Amino acid sequence: MAVRQETPGRTPWKRVGMLEAIGFSFGALASGGGVIYLLLGTIVGLIFGIIPGLGGPTALALLIPLTFGLDTLSAMLLAGGIMGAVPFGGSVTAILLNTPGTAPNAATVFDGYPMTKLGRAGEALGAAAAASSIGGVLGILLLLAALPVAREIILFFSPPEFFMLAVLGLCAIAVSTEGKFLRGLIAAGLGLMIAFVGYDDVSGGTRFTFGVAYLWDGVPLVPSLIGLFAISQIVTLYLAGGTITDDAAQVRVTRVSDGVRAAFRNWPTVLRGSAIGAAIGAIPGVGGTVAAFLAYSTAVQISDEPETFGKGNVLGVIAPEASNNAREGGALIPTLAFGIPGSAEMAVFLGLLVLHGMQPGPSILLDHMDVVTTLMLALAISSVLASVMCLMVARQLARITLVDVNYLVPVILPVSLVGAYALNNSMYDVIVAVIFGLIGYLMTRFDYPRLPLVIAMFLGSVMEVNFRQSLMISQGDWTTFFTRGLSLTLFLLIVLSLCVPLIRYLMRTRKTARERTS
Repeated sequence: MAVRQETPGRTPWKRVGMLEAIGFSFGALASGGGVIYLLLGTIVGLIFGIIPGLGGPTALALLIPLTFGLDTLSAMLLAGGIMGAVPFGGSVTAILLNTPGTAPNAATVFDGYPMTKLGRAGEALGAAAAASSIGGVLGILLLLAALPVAREIILFFSPPEFFMLAVLGLCAIAVSTEGKFLRGLIAAGLGLMIAFVGYDDVSGGTRFTFGVAYLWDGVPLVPSLIGLFAISQIVTLYLAGGTITDDAAQVRVTRVSDGVRAAFRNWPTVLRGSAIGAAIGAIPGVGGTVAAFLAYSTAVQISDEPETFGKGNVLGVIAPEASNNAREGGALIPTLAFGIPGSAEMAVFLGLLVLHGMQPGPSILLDHMDVVTTLMLALAISSVLASVMCLMVARQLARITLVDVNYLVPVILPVSLVGAYALNNSMYDVIVAVIFGLIGYLMTRFDYPRLPLVIAMFLGSVMEVNFRQSLMISQGDWTTFFTRGLSLTLFLLIVLSLCVPLIRYLMRTRKTARERTS
C-alpha cells in the first residue's frame, strides 16, 4: 500500500478539527500548483462528461495511476475537479443534441432539447449552468451538515426502505406521462421485463439470458441510454433532414443570461432538486439517475402547468441539473463514513483513497479531515468553474444547432458507438446501443414516452431484490413494510404522489364545468 505523502508544514497523521482542516485545504489550493490541478480536473471532467458513455468513473479510473506521485491533497483537488465538472458536461450534449453525456443527464433531455428546437439553446445552457453551480454548492453544504450524523442517516435504511424508495421512483411514471398514461404503463412494463434479465441475486439462477453469457449481468444501462437517446435521435435527425432548429435569428438573439436568471427566479425548484439529489445520492446503490428523474417528476407534479413539460419548460432543465451536482455531496456520506460507495464514481474513488494510504470508513473522518474538506472544496469550486467555462462559449455551442444534420450524423454516430464500446471494450455494448437506438426511434415515432422505460429499467432489480430480502428477513410477514417509521413515511409519499394527478384532474374538471355554467 502506498504511503501517503503529507502536505508540507503539516504534522503527519495529526487529527485536526473542521476549521483547521479547511485552512489546510485552502493552503493546498493556493500553493503547490493546487489551482492548476483543480483547473485540469475540471477540464478533464467537462470533456469526459460531454462525450457520451465515458463519464466520471472512466475519468477517475484513468486518473488513479497518474496521482501516485502527487501528495494527497493535490490528488483530491484533481479528483474533485473531475467529479464536480462531469455532471454539467453531460448536460451540454443532452440539451444541444438530445444525447445525454452521462446517465443522470437523461432527465435533462426531456425539456432541454425541446428548448433547443425552439431556438432557446442558450437559455437552456444558462439555466443548466446556474442550477448545476448552485446545486453543487448546496450539496457540499448539506454534506457538511450531515457528516456529524452520517452514521445514523445511513443506518435508517434497510431492505423495506429501499423497496419503498424504488416504488416511489416508479411512481414518477404515473405523474410524468400525463396524457399518455396507458402508453407510459406499457413502456414501464417493457422496462421491468428488461430489468429482470440476468443473474438473480436471491435465487442464484439466471433469467431470460437465452444462453448468452454477456446477459448474466443484465442489460447494461449506459449503452441502453446511448441507444435510446443518442442513436435514436441520430436516426430521427437523418430522416428529417435540415437542421435542429431552423430559426437562426433566435439562436443569435437568445441570451444565456435569461437562463441564469430563470434559475435564480425559480429558487424553490433549485432547492428542491438539490435536496432530492443530496438525499438520494447518500443512499448506496440508488444513484444519480434516480435522483435526477425524481427531481424532474417532482417538478412536474408541483407545477401548475404540467402539460408544458416535455415541450421546453425551463424548470424541466433546472430541477434535474440541480439534483445532478448536489448528489455528489450526498454520495460522499456513505463513501467517507462507511466505505460504502454511493455511486459508480465513488466506487472508483475508493481506489484512489486506498492508493494514498487511507482506509475508507469512520477513521477517515477522524484522521484525515483535511482530505475530506479539500475534496469538498474542489467539488464546490469545480461545479461553478465548469459552468462558467461553458457559459463563456455557450453562444458558440448553441450554433451547433444550425449545422446541417448531414454533417452532424457522421460525427455523433461514431462518437456514440465509441462511447458505448469504451465502457468495457465490448462489441456487445455496441450491439445493445444499436438495438435500443431502434427501440427509441420506434417509441418516438409512435409517441411512446421513454422516461417510464428508463426508470423501470434502473429500479426494477432494486425493487425486486429488496422486496424479497424484506420478506426473508421478516419470515414472510408483509406488514414489515408498514411497521417501520421511515418505510411508512415513504409509503405515504407514494400515495400522495399518486393522488396529485387525480386531484389536479378533478380541479381542472371543476374549473371547466364552472366556466361552462357561467
